[in-house]
Amino acid sequence: MVHQYPPRQSTVLLPILCLMVLIISLEAFSPTSPLLKSRPSHTILGVSSVDPPKSSGTTSQGSTAAQWHRDRRQQMLTRYPEISELEKTANSQSVGGSFLFLANLSLTLLAILCGRMANWKWTFLLALFPGSIFSLWQLQILHDNLHGSLLDKSKRHYNFGPIKIPKRKLQQWILFWGSMPSIFGYYLYLQYGHLTHHQAVGNPQAANLQTIFESSSPSFEDGDVLFVAHRMKLKGGIGPRFQIGKKEIVMSISNLGFRQWKTGRALFNMGVFATSFLYERLLLVVNDIVVAVAGKNYFFLNKPPQFHKECARYCRAAVATRALIWWLGGKSWHSLWFLYLAETLWSLPPHPAAAMFVTNHGSRPNNNKIRASPDNACIPSSSTYAGKWYSCLTLGTNYHCEHHDFPTIPLQQLGALRQIAPEFYREGSNDRLWPIMVQAFAYPDYYACMNDMESIR
Repeated sequence: MVHQYPPRQSTVLLPILCLMVLIISLEAFSPTSPLLKSRPSHTILGVSSVDPPKSSGTTSQGSTAAQWHRDRRQQMLTRYPEISELEKTANSQSVGGSFLFLANLSLTLLAILCGRMANWKWTFLLALFPGSIFSLWQLQILHDNLHGSLLDKSKRHYNFGPIKIPKRKLQQWILFWGSMPSIFGYYLYLQYGHLTHHQAVGNPQAANLQTIFESSSPSFEDGDVLFVAHRMKLKGGIGPRFQIGKKEIVMSISNLGFRQWKTGRALFNMGVFATSFLYERLLLVVNDIVVAVAGKNYFFLNKPPQFHKECARYCRAAVATRALIWWLGGKSWHSLWFLYLAETLWSLPPHPAAAMFVTNHGSRPNNNKIRASPDNACIPSSSTYAGKWYSCLTLGTNYHCEHHDFPTIPLQQLGALRQIAPEFYREGSNDRLWPIMVQAFAYPDYYACMNDMESIR
């Protein structure tokens, strides 16, 4: 048998892709790059920021739910001053740095392996576990980095041999390059949508699809709405909207899917959610290629040029990285399907992580579960307590209420808040994950008590 070598042009693809990544890297970290421009430190509503977004007037006013968290934070700091020390000094550098390297290296190698095997069963199984967990860890550690709790808070610079790098530049480098490999990635959400989420969570004027897609602000008013719209009730308008001739077309996959839900039919609603969510994520993959080529994100036409420039820079780097993994995986689409499934499966039932993802900002009454809040109060943020294994599996993402109370406390310390200030959090660690998901999908809530803001106390 005569071995058939691939065409000559494919043998030079690898160095070309490597050159693309190098060029993008040099562009992203040139002295004129916005990624490396020195910015003064900012604190937005107690939320530390790597690159604080400029918000519209509505967002900068915050929301009732955000004020609830600020009030709780102040009460806890007054009663338990030791929490202040955690805010000032605690970081996740030793844990987060190691786990981010492990997660990204594992995602890369598993994607290449799936490409080489080209077996659908193994691609799915490896994406389900451990791929989905590594993807969730990537998000959580980058999230810590965004809030300034990943690196040593006492340092302003890091020395790498003779090179001295300001910590804020290193944080931006971690946020940008640490979000790869990915298939649509977490960078743009974290960069433009997460810190404003802490300000505007549950605000009907800011937290709606029409505002987010039509806004001229550099940042999303509340980036979580882009996910929440698939599975929770929202107030306000719908977007994105496109003008074709004299006709306006509203194209919202999330809203279209959510309108098909049927009250009390959890399994049916789970299926609809999975369909709309997976389809939208697939379109994001395609949109990344469009943005990389065109240099513009056509879903957010009103945003300033710097937003589009940053979107294009990231998409070009991400697409080049995906192409490199595809090439190393034997030019098999299984490598990219692995990344796609790893990034989506942890958000979908019956994956254990989905329980905390779909319930972190509901509108459930307190029912005497949190002693520091009135019995009839609406609780806009919640955590999922399913034991130590669950906290390890999600790398502390399950402590969502704790995180909104103290955004700069690192992932491995969030669980300690419940021990320090027990009256501010639910008791017990035996939450049943499947019933939680069934309840959330059978009877969906409004997002973060936005239908009953007066009862948030």
